Formats: sequence, C-alpha cells, structure tokens
Amino acid sequence: MIPKEGMSEEEVLAELEERLKIDLTFNSGKILGSMCTYPHPLAQKIIQKYIDRNLGDPGLHKGSKKIEEEAVQMLGELLHLKKAYGNIVSGGTEANILAVRAFRNISDVENPELILPKSAHFSFLKASDLLRVKLVWAELNEDYSVNVKDVESKITDSTVGIVGIAGTTGLGVVDDIPALSDIAVDYGIPLHVDAAFGGFVIPFAKALGYELPDFDFKLKGVQSVTIDPHKMGMAPIPAGGIVFRRKKYMDAINVLAPYLAGGQIFQATITGTRPGANAIAVWALLKHLGFEGYKRVVKEAMENAYWFAEQIKALDGVYLIREPMLNIVSFGSKKLKKLEGELKARGWGISAHRGYIRIVMMPHVKREHLEEFLKDLREILRKVL
Repeated sequence: MIPKEGMSEEEVLAELEERLKIDLTFNSGKILGSMCTYPHPLAQKIIQKYIDRNLGDPGLHKGSKKIEEEAVQMLGELLHLKKAYGNIVSGGTEANILAVRAFRNISDVENPELILPKSAHFSFLKASDLLRVKLVWAELNEDYSVNVKDVESKITDSTVGIVGIAGTTGLGVVDDIPALSDIAVDYGIPLHVDAAFGGFVIPFAKALGYELPDFDFKLKGVQSVTIDPHKMGMAPIPAGGIVFRRKKYMDAINVLAPYLAGGQIFQATITGTRPGANAIAVWALLKHLGFEGYKRVVKEAMENAYWFAEQIKALDGVYLIREPMLNIVSFGSKKLKKLEGELKARGWGISAHRGYIRIVMMPHVKREHLEEFLKDLREILRKVL
C-alpha cells in the first residue's frame, strides 16, 4: 500500500536492493536461456539523458522523430532495402502484430487467414486473437524448418499473408525464405519474415563466412521484417523493430491522433506514448558499433555456439536437437525434468518447457560461463544417470 508519509530515497533504494536480490542478472553469467542481454554502456547513457522524449508526440520532439526515421532506415539498409518504412516499437510481438494488421487491412478479405510455420513465435497467437485472423499452421521438416510444399498447399483465396522465420525461438532455425519468397511472388501474397532474433545475427554471420540463406528484402516476396535491436543489437529493453518495403503498409495501419502538438499526426504503432530514448539508443549503437563492431560480437557468439554444441555431443545422457544455424544450441535428455530442476537449483536461468534446454549465446554469455555450466551439467548427469 502507499505509505501515508513517504520513505526517504535511501530507504526506497535499500528495500529495492533487498527485494530484487532474487532476480537473475545478465552480468552474473547465469542467464543462458534469454534472447535479451545487458544493454551496451552507450545505450545506458542515452536512456538516462533522453528519458523524457516521447515519440508518441513527435511535434514536441521533432529531433527524436528524425533520429527514429534514420534508425529505421539503417535497419532497412542492413536488410538490403534502399528506402525503409517502419518504427522502433516495443518488441517483436508488437512488430509481428503490426505486420499481420497491415496484411489484413490491405487484403480486404472477409475471413482472413495467415499461413505460418508450427515453429512460429507465440506473438502470432496474440495477433490472431486481436485481429481475428485465422492461423493456418504449416508442418516442419525433419530439420525443424518449415515445409515449403505444405505452405503452398494451404494457400486459398482467404490467405492474406505468409510468415517465415529467420531464427526460431527454440532452435535458431532459419526457414527457406527464398523458396517462400518465390511462392509469395507467384501467388501475389505478401511474405513477412520474423527475424526478431536473426536480424542482428544473419547479416554479420554471412559476412563471416557462415552459410545461411537469404532472408530479407533482397528477396522480392518479402514485404516486411521484424528485427529486434534489444536482442543481439544490445539496445535497451524494449526496442523492437518493424520494417516495411512499401509505404502502403504503413498507410494501412495509420490512425489519426489529432490532438497532439504536431497537428495532423498519424500513428502506425499499437502504443501511443513511446519511449524516444530507446529509438535514439538504437540509432547511436548502429552509428557507434557499425557493421564491423556487430560482426565482432556475432563472431564470438557463433564460435561459442559451435564449441558448445561439440561439448554437448561428447556427453552421455544428453543429445543435440540439431546442429546450430545461429548462436542457439538446444539439447535434450531422457532425464530432462530432473536436469532442469537441478540446474535451476544451482542458479542457472534456463527453461525446458519445449522439451529441450536452450542455450542462447548472447553478448553477456562468455566462454567461462559456458564452462561453468558444463561443469555443473556433468556433475548432475553423473548423479541422475
């Protein structure tokens, strides 16, 4: 309850410090199952300095709005798009909902349907519920990528869009986006790529020589891409991104907000008030780190992933779900629930709810953290097997 007389600043901070001790922190090295990471030091400075900027009222913060536009454009160029349209949003969930909303509104279909892989993120369930778009699930191949033939077989007159994943949440699998693009072009249906995770990995991994399929606007069928700077981009949480190929998709979801300082202002986002500092931080990190800086971050993450996968394959009692495509390694076990419980008891931030344990090689995850995890895993395996 609210106290009658306010507490001192010192008392409030002391209570928070005590009560939040149970939270895991990224700098502890114990969080191995998250796709978020500790924000870059520059991003922290920007959040402090520009915490008052509201992109929901760009008439008051014209400079912040211009910075957001430039950030979106840089993301578009990273994704091989000369002119980008979109926003820095609250995360991949909002970005995916916006893409579905745009596809639905443009289609003018009475009973809209969206075809997506069974590996798709749960945000599409929210999109379906909010937008009354029926989800049509496509089967997966043995390697956990979407079955493109099954996608094509499920196209009807009610199909308003197709979804492909570039870095699935569970396994980091990149779907055959080029094949999905061909289908999208052939049938005149827009393709949305959920690259919330892979968007800040694949361009740099490809530059490092890793063989990964094209996934972005280089492909004609791709009309929108979700890309989250608050994941491998190391931006403050939250900072997602939605990028559209054409302005018509933004026009289809724009709503007039007439009472704002800028006058005839249109908003295409779900949220009205939006933190300008987060968008400014995305711009700043892209400028500060550049392509080569992000390439170095991805290099370490990918090397850790391939190294860790080999370590898992050498252990009795666990097995690799599939060879990593990105910086995600997932493994299973016949004693999975026991393993999960024992690992969590030792403070590891992991989850096994999908039927395997997923380790995400984020920038805060170092080789020494993985070695410590493997040490605990070996001890637990000796005990439970």
